[in-house]
Amino acid sequence: MDVNGLRARALLGCSAVAMAAGAWAQDTRVVTEPKIPAACVKLEAKIVAAGDALNEADEKNEDTARLQEAIDGFAAKCKPGQAVELAAGSKGANAFLSGPFEIKEGVTLLVDKGVTLYASRDPKDYDVTGPGTCGTIPSKGPCKAFITIRAKNVGIMGDGVIDGRGGAKLLGQDISWWGLAVKGEPNDAHPAGIPYSDPRLISATGADGFTMYRITLHDSPNFHVGVSRTDGFTVWGVHLKTPVHEPGPNDPRPRNTDGIDPGSSTNITIAHSWIDNGDDNVAIKTGVTHMSVLDNHFYSGHGMSIGSETNTGDSFLLVDGLVEDHTTSGIRIKSNVTRGGLVHDMVYRNICMRDIEVPIAISPYYNNGTIDQFFDPGFKGDRVPDYKKITIENVTDETPGDVLIAGQDDAHRTEVLLRNVTIKGITPDKVHLKFDDIVNAGTNIPLEPVGGNKDVKVASFDGAKAPKPYSCEGKFVPMR
Repeated sequence: MDVNGLRARALLGCSAVAMAAGAWAQDTRVVTEPKIPAACVKLEAKIVAAGDALNEADEKNEDTARLQEAIDGFAAKCKPGQAVELAAGSKGANAFLSGPFEIKEGVTLLVDKGVTLYASRDPKDYDVTGPGTCGTIPSKGPCKAFITIRAKNVGIMGDGVIDGRGGAKLLGQDISWWGLAVKGEPNDAHPAGIPYSDPRLISATGADGFTMYRITLHDSPNFHVGVSRTDGFTVWGVHLKTPVHEPGPNDPRPRNTDGIDPGSSTNITIAHSWIDNGDDNVAIKTGVTHMSVLDNHFYSGHGMSIGSETNTGDSFLLVDGLVEDHTTSGIRIKSNVTRGGLVHDMVYRNICMRDIEVPIAISPYYNNGTIDQFFDPGFKGDRVPDYKKITIENVTDETPGDVLIAGQDDAHRTEVLLRNVTIKGITPDKVHLKFDDIVNAGTNIPLEPVGGNKDVKVASFDGAKAPKPYSCEGKFVPMR
């Protein structure tokens, strides 16, 4: 057999391994739709929201103490898995206002339909290291999350809303949480940006068995949901919309308002959810293994992301049944030589996209940008990204966009199988390949190396010249 034949045989062997991985690249649990538990403690609202905001006079009427007291007293009154219910009150009361609080083991926080839990706008409520340290730029210290979870078998459920109020001006300041984040952006004067302090909406660590069901999250100051060191995390039927109102010309836009960010965790399922948040819709941080992302809809944001930190590795991901509508990227793996590691056994299938700038971005060139650049920035480091056994199949993008598939060097080549992948209107100038081993099992993406690029090796088989576009009929629907 000639050299090309041997190369094709080797690449086909890689593809067989990648396809077989599909059976294992997922949450190892049997995950079914959660159920809302019975409430054993019921708190009634005392505040009437004006539209979807609070009256200024109510900003000092915090419910923090009675909410935390109900959670702290849960064990003495309730069975594990029962709920602390936030319900509407008399005379139209439909709102709770709270500073940071912590949910304890076995407690489900249940927010009823028509009820909104608002986060305090007072930065002093979120101070960790001393007075006046949260809500500052340059940062004087970290901020507490609005909701902290450091316990097992916790739930956040219901058809109500949790509103982080990231775009509302902080009490005593002429700036919002988002305004601080925008002021901290990298620019010519500050290439690395200016450190600032904003709170996350929900922060869970060591939260085995954490479940979010049907809840709506709005306007987080920073990441909406961050989860770490957790075995068993389920998100089902969650609606995440940020910003709720489009910013005016003088209002800051949301920044770093990632949707759901798991890290250093295993056995994760995100299913049947709707995410429109302006940053990474889902961002898998380093150390995640066995995760399923099933039948979700993503809107404005940076897409289905892995990274930028991958230094401890990520593995065994299944993304199935995703619809992405005007995200900046579609399938995105991002890292660089200062924070990279091994990412392997990733399966993306049955995906519909439209109006996406970079439908496929597998990049070792991450440079803190919204869109991945198409060239090596020349960073120095020994944490080299390494992307192996990536399967992309049954994917249709209804509009043209760029494709970036790159490895860092010949010792860290990116392995990708493309089966039945169609990007309508794509042209060779939109394809950016470097240090790749690609198996073409049916795609219209032009894969022939441009300019005689010998770093890219392509093997074709199994109807490679005749992809049958995966049907997206009826898939693109408005955000719910």
